[in-house]
Amino acid sequence: MDPVIIVGAGPVGLTLALALARQEVPSVVLDEGPGKDEPRLARTVVLREDTAALMERLTGVPLAEAGARWAGWRAIRRKQVMREVKFDDAAEGPESGTNPAPLHIAQHVLTGALRAALVGEPLVKVAVDSRLDAVEQEPSGVTAHTRGPKGTWWRGSYLVGCDGPRSTVRKLLDIRFPGRTAVERHAVAALRAELPWGGEALLHRMPPWRTSGPSGGEVTGRPLPDGVWRLDWLLPPGKDLVTPEVLVARVRETLAGWADGPTPPYELLDTGVHTVHHRLARRWRVGRVFLAGDAAHCLGTLGTHGLDEGLRDADNLAWKLAPAWHHGHHEALLDSYQAERRAVVSARLRAADQALPLLRGGGGLRAYVPGSARGHDALLMDGHLGQGAIGGPGSYAASPLAPQDLEGEVPVDTPRGGQVVDVRVTAEDGSFVRLRDRLGRNALLVLLIAPGTGVWERKHWVTAGIMPRLVAAVTALPYPAELLVAESYPGAAAHSVLLVRPDGHLVTALSGVRPADLYAAAEAALGGPVKVQAGAAAGSR
Repeated sequence: MDPVIIVGAGPVGLTLALALARQEVPSVVLDEGPGKDEPRLARTVVLREDTAALMERLTGVPLAEAGARWAGWRAIRRKQVMREVKFDDAAEGPESGTNPAPLHIAQHVLTGALRAALVGEPLVKVAVDSRLDAVEQEPSGVTAHTRGPKGTWWRGSYLVGCDGPRSTVRKLLDIRFPGRTAVERHAVAALRAELPWGGEALLHRMPPWRTSGPSGGEVTGRPLPDGVWRLDWLLPPGKDLVTPEVLVARVRETLAGWADGPTPPYELLDTGVHTVHHRLARRWRVGRVFLAGDAAHCLGTLGTHGLDEGLRDADNLAWKLAPAWHHGHHEALLDSYQAERRAVVSARLRAADQALPLLRGGGGLRAYVPGSARGHDALLMDGHLGQGAIGGPGSYAASPLAPQDLEGEVPVDTPRGGQVVDVRVTAEDGSFVRLRDRLGRNALLVLLIAPGTGVWERKHWVTAGIMPRLVAAVTALPYPAELLVAESYPGAAAHSVLLVRPDGHLVTALSGVRPADLYAAAEAALGGPVKVQAGAAAGSR
């Protein structure tokens, strides 16, 4: 089989290449640049705990050491603290409790970790200075042409456009990209300073030193490592030029306001203007060609989670391309990529578009409804922290891969189609690992909830009780699966059996060992029957 061609060497394209390699699928990454990224501290991303775990799993790098996990978040209006959130111990990472901190990291640091992980990876070839200018496809594969010093033709099994909002792939396929341009603009500065907020991020609306601009002004402060902060100022509508003098004035004004005195010492490291667009591609798949990341959607209002959704695209698509590459083209499974991901992103865009007029309006309901300002602050916080309708990752409850009419299905705290909670599990070799460490390995996960097993060696319980029946049921599944055991899972009764997709989304939870239900759920999650080659096993990467 020919490799998967990935157009674009940003975080989404590199993540897809690593995710495919983990599942023994080769790829070629077409990088129109020189293979390295310019350091920009004013260009950062915020990752939720599951996408941060995905990055660490693929890169092998503890990214918490390269980024910052916030100690908390506060929303301030004028001089009043409207709401505060404390995260679990940031030093212990996302596994320390039920309210893990987001990870804030410079994008070039994240991309550098992904590039470093690709060095020496035999299944991935990165072709630098290779700009795509033609794509042809037929039932058996895809051919792409690149121009540049080493312009040539590339042959692939599939092609994925991860080449940003001006995607050449999308344009070559003549896919419409409707939406709104310049929904918001923010002036951005990265600076080193000692601020009174410690390791907490904050949103300050209508600061008392500023009365002009949307809603009287708005500034966001997000800490990075080594005393560096990213500050964002919401700009008034229009295209007024943000000059260096204007930006420095904003920095000095804001720092002096927070210090309640003269401007404290600071070192300005980087500046920029962040323009937010809301766009959604009409189609994410045309035959053997797919779109992912900013090539498929632009959403960046209320936080810096746009890349987070792009990484979810890559994770979702990688595990669906893997069985298609290994075992043959599977239309229903490949079609589900667009059905699932486009629905989730569309819901977030719709929620943001509905909320923005209320959040940015100068009066309206705020003048008549008591407590509406507090509700607006809560909406903004959801967006910045990746929660709720505006910021939450969404689930695949209505997915075409969702199983139907399972007699033994039981509820747990994770809804069907939602991202599973990371818990400690016992692997088949008897070792203790995290559940998320077993994702993305070209296998379904079957998780048995068995209290007490954590204190006994595996050899004492692996042949006892319901285990032999469950082992037989897992062995009979229509696709490679790994059996894991956990002491507990939120909302799950003892002897519950959870079926989890390779991207960490829950297929179903069953009461006890129900081979027929388990088989039906696994087949549904794979889009129908999959012809697995003899001897196929879960990836070991």
